[in-house]
Amino acid sequence: MEEFRYHRLRYLVEAEEMENDNSTVVKFILLGLTQSRDIQLLVSVLILIFYLIILPRNFLIILTIRSDPGLTAPLYFFRGNLAFLDSSYSFIVAPRMLVDFLSECKTISFEGCISQIFFLHLFTGTEIVLLISMSFDRYIAISKPLHYSTIMSQRACAGLVVTSWTVGFLHTMSQLALTLYLPFCGPNVVDSFFCDLPFIIQLACIDMYVLGIFMISTSGVIALISFLLLLTSYVIVLVTIKAHSSTGTSKALSTCTAHFMVVLMFFGPCIFIYVWPFTNFLVDKVLSVFYTIFTPFLNPLIYTLRNQEVKTAVKKKLRHQNLNLGKTTPSYPVQ
Repeated sequence: MEEFRYHRLRYLVEAEEMENDNSTVVKFILLGLTQSRDIQLLVSVLILIFYLIILPRNFLIILTIRSDPGLTAPLYFFRGNLAFLDSSYSFIVAPRMLVDFLSECKTISFEGCISQIFFLHLFTGTEIVLLISMSFDRYIAISKPLHYSTIMSQRACAGLVVTSWTVGFLHTMSQLALTLYLPFCGPNVVDSFFCDLPFIIQLACIDMYVLGIFMISTSGVIALISFLLLLTSYVIVLVTIKAHSSTGTSKALSTCTAHFMVVLMFFGPCIFIYVWPFTNFLVDKVLSVFYTIFTPFLNPLIYTLRNQEVKTAVKKKLRHQNLNLGKTTPSYPVQ
């Protein structure tokens, strides 16, 4: 049965390639994560569970931080923005993947593919700068506590968030500036479950060496430098805490370890994929699952819901909502 599906898919792919031969490509065929129906079903079920359980938590975090007067510190301001970013990020790849699971031949229009690339790099670039801003906030809070409120003012925090979105927008525009004008005149099969530049530019009908170098410098190298900056900030925070207090080292180590694992899941695949944009490894698609699907869902659990103040505020808000729902309509005496 699996062999029949594989040959049927190859037939559809070859038919599409013949149709697009010597003409401008108007749509792409996505081969998906795997040809195994069982693995696709397992991944789809996991993604659906994440949506039903964790995605509402992101919205609850945003609502709680926005409405609770006790969560006005810069730390919660950044985490609220991260939750909003992850909520937006999670709608790029995962829903399309769930829909494609039900389709035998997974096609996406050229415009849809470009839109997916645009938002993917917009949110990725924004999140990279936002994570660096959050680590800078923790560094100032621990190394310069007396000057924290002055340095991390509301204006400074808003400026860092605006800078994050500006850098993300400039990054994605730089990636698309050349891609939009590439000639796609024949091959249209993308060996992945979503559209991304390392897969798409290989289908262009011209030599893409220069664009490859450009993409390495603007994606791979930037991701690597950002990862090293974050790693350095975590080391400095731990060293500072250990120098001032031995009792808080264990808790800080636990927190930094959890944060570092999420950062590694986000940056590791990006660095691996974008440093070698013209080389397809079998593990590329598996790594893509981590930074496109799992990381946006894990961020609220690691960065926000581990915080005791946020957990208390969330429980209070849920309790308040339950009390409001439990109120019955007042009865009036019959006259």
